[in-house]
Amino acid sequence: MQVDDALLTRLEKLSFLHVSDDKRKEIVSQLSEIVSFVDNLSELNTEGVDDTFAMNDKATPLREDTPHCDSSISEEILIHAPNSADNFFIVPKIIE
Repeated sequence: MQVDDALLTRLEKLSFLHVSDDKRKEIVSQLSEIVSFVDNLSELNTEGVDDTFAMNDKATPLREDTPHCDSSISEEILIHAPNSADNFFIVPKIIE
C-alpha cells in the first residue's frame, strides 16, 4: 500500500481530523514506515503454526468482587480541587 497525500486526505476525512500543511509530509513519511513494517509481517513463515495457538478454553480469571470504601482516596483527590465542600467539587454554575 502506498501512502500519499490523497490517502492522507481520505484518512483526515474519515477520522474528522485536520493535518496542517506543514506536517503533511512528516505524517505521510511516518505512515509509510508503519505500513512497511506491517508488510514485513506478511513475509513471516507461518506454515505449520496452529491457527488457534494463542487461544484456549479457559475463561479469563476473575478477582473476587468485594465492596471497598476508602475515604482517603476521595480526600486526596479533593485536596487538589480549587473549591470543594462536603466531599464534592464546587464548580461555577453553567445552566441558568
